[in-house]
This record gives sequence, C-alpha cells and structure tokens, in this order.
Amino acid sequence: MALRDTDVEQKGTALLGQRIVLGITGGIAAVETVRLARALRREGAELTVIMTKSAQRIITPLAVRWASQAEVITDWDGDLSALNLADAVLVAPATRDVMASHLHGLQHGPLMMALSVARSRTTPIVMVPSMHQDLARDPVTDDIVQELRKEGIHVLWGPEEEGKRKTPEVDHIVAALAHHANKEKAGRKSVVITLGATRSPIDDVRHVQNTSSGSTGWQLAGHLHKHGHDVTCVAGITSVAPPKWLPLVLHCPTPETMLAECKALTNDPIDAWVHAAAVLDYVVENPAEGKLASQQGTLNLPLVESAKHIMELKEACASAVRIGFKLESGIKQTDLIHRAFAQIQKAGMTAVVANRLEDLGKATKPRGYLVDQQGAHFVLNSVEDLHEAVQTLIERGKEA
Repeated sequence: MALRDTDVEQKGTALLGQRIVLGITGGIAAVETVRLARALRREGAELTVIMTKSAQRIITPLAVRWASQAEVITDWDGDLSALNLADAVLVAPATRDVMASHLHGLQHGPLMMALSVARSRTTPIVMVPSMHQDLARDPVTDDIVQELRKEGIHVLWGPEEEGKRKTPEVDHIVAALAHHANKEKAGRKSVVITLGATRSPIDDVRHVQNTSSGSTGWQLAGHLHKHGHDVTCVAGITSVAPPKWLPLVLHCPTPETMLAECKALTNDPIDAWVHAAAVLDYVVENPAEGKLASQQGTLNLPLVESAKHIMELKEACASAVRIGFKLESGIKQTDLIHRAFAQIQKAGMTAVVANRLEDLGKATKPRGYLVDQQGAHFVLNSVEDLHEAVQTLIERGKEA
C-alpha cells in the first residue's frame, strides 16, 4: 500500500500515544524541524507544535504543519488546551534567550507558557541548544544550563563544529527525549547487555574469532534505552556500529575481558542481564609471542574449552532477571526448544531466545523462539516481537 507523502512508517514504540509539545525557536537549526518532527512520529508521538516569531522567519509554519501533521501554534490565538495534557516538552533548537526566560518565568509567547505549565506539572522537558561557540562558552550560558539541570530539565548539547555548538543528529534527540520521558515510569530497570563476537589470539597479529555482527544487541539496547531503562553494553567485536547516543558501552574483545567486566558489574545493583554476546566456546591454549613465521607448514593449534559466562555468573546474578540467547544448527525445532530449556535449568536463566543458524535472515522463518522457565515457547515473528518480549520480562522483574 502506497503511503501519502505526509505519512511515516512507525519504527518504534518509545513515544507511542504520548503527547509531545515541540517548541521551535529562532536558531538556524530550526531548518531541521521537518526531519525531527517526522522522526518523532516514527516513534509514535502525537505532536503539538509551538513556533516563536523568530522561528517563523527561518522555517514556515506550513512546512512544519506538513511534517508534524499537527496544529502549529504561532501566537496567543492558538488552541493552548493541549499544554495541559502534554507528556513531555521538547525545545529544539533552544536559544539562550528562551532558556534564560524560562528560568525567570517570563511569558513572552505561548512557548514560555507551555514551559511554565510543564514545570508546574513536573512534565519532562528536554532542551537542545544551538548557538555560536563563543556564546556557548560564555560563563552565563553555563550558569543557565546548570540551573536548568537543577530543575530536572535535560539539556542536550551537540558537537562542536565550525565554531558552533550544533544540534545533535535527529535520532539522538529523539532517543534523549524518549528516555527522559519514560525513565520515571514504573518498572524501569538497570540492565546489562552483552553483545558481539569475541576473539582469542593465535599470536600478536592473528586471532580466532566467532561470527556476530552485534546488530541484535545494539538494537535491543537502543529499544530499552528509549523506553527509559538504564542500559550498560558490554560489547565484543562488532561489524555494526552502535547508536552514538547509548550512554555506556564497555569494549571487551576477548572472552576473558568480557567475563571480568561482567563480574565487576555484579558489584552494582543490576536488575537484569541479557546475554546476547557470541562467546567463544574454545580459545587458543598458548598464544605465541610476536608473529608466527609464515610458510612453515601445517600449524597445529590446540584449543581448550573456555569458561561458560552464564554459568560463571549464575550465583552472582541469581537475584536478577537473566535472558540468554542460544544459536544451534542442523537440528529440529523441537530439539532447539529442549536445548534452550535445558540451558535455563542448568544456568538458572529466566528465559532464552533460541534460533537456528539456517533460519536467520529468512523472511519465511520467525526471528526466534522465546523459551521460559516452564518450558513453554513463544514464536517471535519479528525483531519488534523480540524487543517487546525481552522488555516485558525485564519490567516484570525477578519475582513476577
């Protein structure tokens, strides 16, 4: 079915059904509003837009109305009733004048009213400054930002480029807003996700490595972060780049460093562990120093069994939700489910997402099967099904 040019394809659910007030001020970054509004809608947001008079000199209300498919308020004669129902307010770009005016309660326009209503109702607010570097470095600007943050407002600075503090990428802004809007909801957890491949050195320049792009782990981490969870990624080797806006990524390329990092994290109050990394089952017994000479004939490379991470962490993580991933090949679906259930029983897991190698990437095959502690299994037809299943288990908690 063809989409109208005003339609968007929903990509996520982090803002589904949430009423977002989008404030646009007079920074030149207002030209990005069309992309931003459509990106917010792809996460399910229902928009009300307020433009300052200076913003209207940079981008027209007509263009913003097309992108947002929402009412665009340009003056006091607009319908301000939506301000009482807002779930979050995003000001992008945010000029220093608007930030300072909000601190001091000034009311020169409907955007300032929206911010005052949000403050009185403790509605989440995100501001995205965009300004020349000299203005950004002004100590007064720093004072304004610090005071805003004391009020609980999330101020999101972008990169320093060409003498300016530019706005972050659109997906970064959307992720920051979603996280800030959702983080105080019930069931938000501290989550560790392991992901990617691991390697074992043969010598100082060669290694043995298994196959994993890291895509599943990155996507799941991004989904949980946008839904308000506190996510830490422990990443091995990945061929897919992570979202730049994930808050904490710890790089651990070998099975040993990954396990050591996970053990260190058990000292923190972690509510849930998602073991999505492809950890080597066998590692090189005695790596050589330097570089092994080439053209020396057959190389005999003894491999020894490595530590099983989910078993090593069983006791330390016993009070947390634990979700594993299991990949098998050349077996029937029933055997796949049985092996996943056996892993749950042996390692004390909450659930396991099981896949067959030959099914991956095939449109006619499900994304995987979720197996629970009772041995029941549920078909995950899509990546979205996988995300929602893992999110549900995490938010239910260990005692559910």
